[in-house]
Amino acid sequence: MSTVIIKKASYDYNVLRPVVLEILNSTCGDIIHKKSRVIIKPNLLAPAPPEQAIVTHPLIIKAVAEYVLDKGAVPQISDSPAVGSFQKILKESGITEALAGLNVVYKEFRESAVIDIGEPFKKIEIAEDAVSGDILINLAKLKTHTQMLLTLGVKNLFGCIVGMKKPEWHFRAGVDREKFAALLVKNFQAVRPAVTIIDGILAMEGQGPGRSGTPRELGVILGSSDTVAGDIVVCRMLGLEPHSLLTNKIAQEVNLYPEKITIDGELPEIKNFKLPEITPLVFGPQRFHGYFRRHLVQRPECDDSVCKLCGECWKYCPAKAISPVKKKIRFDYDKCIRCYCCAEVCPHGALSVRETLTGKVARKFLKM
Repeated sequence: MSTVIIKKASYDYNVLRPVVLEILNSTCGDIIHKKSRVIIKPNLLAPAPPEQAIVTHPLIIKAVAEYVLDKGAVPQISDSPAVGSFQKILKESGITEALAGLNVVYKEFRESAVIDIGEPFKKIEIAEDAVSGDILINLAKLKTHTQMLLTLGVKNLFGCIVGMKKPEWHFRAGVDREKFAALLVKNFQAVRPAVTIIDGILAMEGQGPGRSGTPRELGVILGSSDTVAGDIVVCRMLGLEPHSLLTNKIAQEVNLYPEKITIDGELPEIKNFKLPEITPLVFGPQRFHGYFRRHLVQRPECDDSVCKLCGECWKYCPAKAISPVKKKIRFDYDKCIRCYCCAEVCPHGALSVRETLTGKVARKFLKM
């Protein structure tokens, strides 16, 4: 049986801190010892202030760091951001200011260890600190995700894949979302956090997880020593069938799905939470798949009036499907694998995910 703690909370530190401490006491209080090296893994996707709901709120990180210090252990805050320097993210997110005066270690994930995670991926490179630390505390942000529907506890640990290895794995998984979900679950199994806390106080809906998403106040925080259970409870809270989140589906296939979940607290019913539309990447007769992928299926598009031609999208694109042409960016939809990393990392919110009108009509006609 797995227990998920869910509490109402706000970013008032006098309200927030005791809630975070309750979660930590219930899940990992007995395993944090003096001089333990505790890796704190927040969601530090990109430089952004807390009100944009892109990163884990700095006061949650502060409460966790203080708890670790009170135990006589060493807190290390680490992640491998998709875009922007690690130090810039710490500053712009408010983490540097919030944790000023605390004896914490800030260390970007850079060095990797080769870990055999089994078939079909075999050996992959995971941040050495993530697997060698005494304890890992996973601090996820409740956000939508245009490729995987939601980014919660299991998905947050993909940040333990260092640097440009992340888009490389997107490319290797290609258009197969289930294969990518399987990679996320295998990575989670290798990292095995002691506790996952999900920041849903100010969540993100719509075209997340980057600047195209929309902040939405939910006023809740969740925590569990069972990361999959936490992700399942979030789905239920949002009115979703848990298997609609593919990492939950894969977790059940590999016997990580809890038979029973006990909820400590009151599970709110969140209505009208705006999810990204996840459409098939191929449909119809196989001989037409190439044409359909180029012209009919959901794809990333750019608002030229917002785009600054900063280059983050084409530098990060795993398929090398984006290039600058005459003061605009051009997509090669033959190459595009629809991972939507470009929309995720765009620092200006110029990229969004859309399905063509002809694609909608074609899918309806073909009953897909």
